[in-house]
Amino acid sequence: MLESLPPAARTDLEVDRLGGTVVTDAGDHLVVRTPDNPGYHWGNFVQVTSGDSDDVERWLALFAEHFPTARHRAFGLARPSSCPEVWGSHGLAADDVEALTATRSPSPTPVPQGYTVRTLQEEDEWEQRLAAELAENAASGEHPANEYAEFMRQDHLVRRRLQAAGTARWIGAFTGDGALAASLGMVDLDGRARYQSVLTAPEHRRRGLARHLLAVAADWAVERGAAEIVIVAEADSDAGRLYRRAGFAPGPLSHGWYAPSWPVT
Repeated sequence: MLESLPPAARTDLEVDRLGGTVVTDAGDHLVVRTPDNPGYHWGNFVQVTSGDSDDVERWLALFAEHFPTARHRAFGLARPSSCPEVWGSHGLAADDVEALTATRSPSPTPVPQGYTVRTLQEEDEWEQRLAAELAENAASGEHPANEYAEFMRQDHLVRRRLQAAGTARWIGAFTGDGALAASLGMVDLDGRARYQSVLTAPEHRRRGLARHLLAVAADWAVERGAAEIVIVAEADSDAGRLYRRAGFAPGPLSHGWYAPSWPVT
């Protein structure tokens, strides 16, 4: 059901299913639901598979049918639409991401001076990670603040549960006084592994923290038998260029259309 999807979309759903997301095959599309986290926009969406990527009106109607109380709209496409202006005319924005892959760990780099690296364990460490993600959203204004906060709180419960089960690992770089400067996650997908949410605090960027954490997380995945490591970045982004320099090979794009806010009728 998922193998026909581009790598970014496929591994997104493989990770999400570990956390309770339900994927239903509806013929030419998938209906993706996360019952415990209705505010997770890309955990409650329509993924077009063999259907017509240009049939915008149909997909909008199906989304409203499947998610009648949703305050967002999110659609994954198996191939790019030939009429992006129609999607845009409905208030949706393109959401294209690139999957980059490696078959081994990036070459290790030293821990930048003044930082220590460890797995997130303590309550304060997880709270710092949550606060960093909320601050990132506040700075970008991408998602409604209250709804995003509730989504992230629920998502953190899943992250901690997966780490406790040994399926995931969240790693942070901390300053000498215990402040979380950078962090990321890695999820074991049984022969494949997927990075999660690389994040560096603005005041700690350009010091090599993310580059170091990439190798630490990849080593963990390879030790568990991962033959392919996947990381996702926005198309033509600084993050994608960093991953290329670290040795990840660019791959196909996953295409989507998204509106974080939508009037409920």
